[in-house]
Amino acid sequence: MKSPVVILHTDNPAPAREVLAKGHPDLLIHTCDTYEGLPAMVAETGAEVVYSVRFNGTPTFPRQALLDASSVKWVSVGGSGTDHMNPWDPAALTVTNSAGVAADMMAQYALGAMFHFSLGLPAFRAAQARREWLSAQVEPIDGKTVLIIGLGKTGEAVAARSKALGLNTIGVRARPKDTPNIDEVHGMDALPSLWGRADFIVTCVPLLDSTRGIVGPDAFAAMKDTAVIIDVSRGGVIDEAALLAALDANRIRGAALDVFTVEPLPAEHPLWAYENVIITPHCSSVYQGWDLKSVEMFSENLMRYRKGEALSNIVNPERGY
Repeated sequence: MKSPVVILHTDNPAPAREVLAKGHPDLLIHTCDTYEGLPAMVAETGAEVVYSVRFNGTPTFPRQALLDASSVKWVSVGGSGTDHMNPWDPAALTVTNSAGVAADMMAQYALGAMFHFSLGLPAFRAAQARREWLSAQVEPIDGKTVLIIGLGKTGEAVAARSKALGLNTIGVRARPKDTPNIDEVHGMDALPSLWGRADFIVTCVPLLDSTRGIVGPDAFAAMKDTAVIIDVSRGGVIDEAALLAALDANRIRGAALDVFTVEPLPAEHPLWAYENVIITPHCSSVYQGWDLKSVEMFSENLMRYRKGEALSNIVNPERGY
């Protein structure tokens, strides 16, 4: 069985190393908890396998060090998104992800955003602060329609929970096929005819050339003025300038945004000022224990690697999954 040198590149290395050592007590495992320190560690150790979490944003992520190192054969990404590694040559480097590690949590985030708007919670909270008994109604979500853009593990988890709550589910994917809990599955080219049917729109796609700005001016122009857009994908999938224009024109009801083109979102960014926008700090996939669950997935995949078996969750750089 192969005995590769492994680096755990994460901001929480001690428990990660403990998890990995249980499954691979014979391996030499190095840890690195900074972006700056990874290039030197790769060079010094001649690591063949690197497990890496994008824990400090994308702009300074040491991607080139991983691509340039002749020793590195496999990079296991701790989350689902791999745009911070793109592009890479799959003939020279295998990249896997941890797709599914946070799908359930991200689906709960999406449903929470739906309830936030349908129940009108901000108005009730404001009335509470004024000690005002507000005469109002709440709004059911059953019978409404959710459009899910991207039907990977996260999209499927959103669909399952939406269906259980009585929503109509429409989904789009690059390669349409029957998908559990989706009433209609379409190709991405069908989006122009689908925007106007949705009460809620949830984006779950990777950031690729084909998905960058996919929710743009034409999409917002076609949406219902009561539509809510929920983004748990990657910054750049939604055209932020088009979103701001739609908000200013009251073209949509609101948005719940967990990802942004620039992260952290600059303090001067106009999105902060909108009362009908929920801003969260790229945390819809972050829950207690997610990081160790991801390491456990890596540990299982590492056993396959050591046995010469096919790896799970190999990412095609052109598709992003």
